[in-house]
Amino acid sequence: MQVNIQLVDEQDLEEILRLQKDCYQSEAEIYNDYAIPPLLQDMQTLKKEFENSLFLKAVLATEIVGSIRAYVDGTTCFVGKLIVKKDFRNNGIGGQLLRAVETYFPDCKRWVLFTGHKSEKNLYLYRKHGYKEFKREVANTNMTMIYLEKRI
Repeated sequence: MQVNIQLVDEQDLEEILRLQKDCYQSEAEIYNDYAIPPLLQDMQTLKKEFENSLFLKAVLATEIVGSIRAYVDGTTCFVGKLIVKKDFRNNGIGGQLLRAVETYFPDCKRWVLFTGHKSEKNLYLYRKHGYKEFKREVANTNMTMIYLEKRI
């Protein structure tokens, strides 16, 4: 499924936050933890993040069906909150968003992201796009974060 990848405008943030909270419900279910940061984020912290990060959206017709965020520190791009609306998952949208971030920052030599150890679909997607595990960190008794990187 080909979507149009665009920069997020500030007026999109409410819709992005709603989509984020909806998308992260499935992650919360996997870990039986409904207090994960993406579910607790509010509009104020989202706007602050928006000021310091790249936000991209995947648009189909006029509907936002996905989003991704990233920021650069030196030659490393830190990628976060890759989300795709439930009805549109497994159609290549997540991969398109990842590639768009990588293209947006052509001077980066390394891209870093993370997900939980039970998030098998996320891990599959990231590995499929060339990301390799480099670190694990225990977040709590239910979750170990897996950090992945892609180097050029």
